[in-house]
Amino acid sequence: MTPPPWTNKISNHAQLGGIETSVIDNGAGRGTRIAWINTGTGFRYKVVIDRAMDVADAFYNQHSIGWISHLGITTPQPFSSHGADWLRTFGGGLLVTCGLEHFGPPEKDLFGERGVHGLISNMPAEIESIIQPDPVAGKMDMSITGIIKQTQIFGPSFELRRTLSGTLGESSIRIHDEVVNRGNTPTPHMLLYHFNFGWPLIDEGTEIIWDGQWQPAKCDSRIFKEGVDFKTCRAPMEEHNAGGEDVAFIDIASDAMGMCQSGLYNRKLDLGVVIRFPKKQLPWLNNWQHFGKGEYVVGVEPATSPVIGQAKAREQNQLMMVAPGETLSYDVELKVLSGENMNETLRNKL
Repeated sequence: MTPPPWTNKISNHAQLGGIETSVIDNGAGRGTRIAWINTGTGFRYKVVIDRAMDVADAFYNQHSIGWISHLGITTPQPFSSHGADWLRTFGGGLLVTCGLEHFGPPEKDLFGERGVHGLISNMPAEIESIIQPDPVAGKMDMSITGIIKQTQIFGPSFELRRTLSGTLGESSIRIHDEVVNRGNTPTPHMLLYHFNFGWPLIDEGTEIIWDGQWQPAKCDSRIFKEGVDFKTCRAPMEEHNAGGEDVAFIDIASDAMGMCQSGLYNRKLDLGVVIRFPKKQLPWLNNWQHFGKGEYVVGVEPATSPVIGQAKAREQNQLMMVAPGETLSYDVELKVLSGENMNETLRNKL
């Protein structure tokens, strides 16, 4: 077996990669804890510990992967639970978690009032562990684990235990989430992984990849209709300025192992992203396309349901209920593919 090229040539794992924590000291995110994770492949990303351990900036070599809003990172706002308040702290980023009781538009019914996309992304994590790689000892894996609580007296009371892990030499993020109902009554549960991709990965001609039965979120969709190429990114659109957007709900297809795959591929850059997840955990994919000027983003969003909100999910018998003490597990992997690490089969599929 050929030894690694760095054998006897490094003293510290940080020369190859690893996890580094710090605190933002300026702007709207001042005081927010973060962790930079470097995979040693050119793929590196910023975890926002104080915002559900979501992922903000992400780069592959010189190329940005994620989309960042005008805001960027802000401090968490745990009481952004009414109407469109959530949008005021939506910094974009590679991943924003939505839930844990509701995602979708704001709503009010007999069961309460719920704002856009729920509360969890505005909740800070308590770090449980950080495991650094030790390449000299042959240990290439690394991880950061935290506990995020979305709770109140008299319920509902959810706990999210999140582990982000990776391996030195592999350009991927592995997400393992465990959602526990710490309350004493059955509680509605919805979860959506809001992956946001921007320029230069997203550009005119970038291909959007998914298979499955689909329907537009709105009957007057400008993009998601028969005869329109909605799987190729387009130039900025006047129609998408301000609140313009188009969304599709996809009953995503799975392979023989029950795994779903979606992604993006920019042939000009020979750069792609693949997201994989089990159908039994996340049976739906939501595709958000917002090509406004200066707000140019594509969302690829595995979820427990379409982005319809708790009230409509209950009405359509799609609302999951979690029993007291019950734990639900979710696994999502994002992998960046480019050049040598994208074989011809994947390149053709993407």
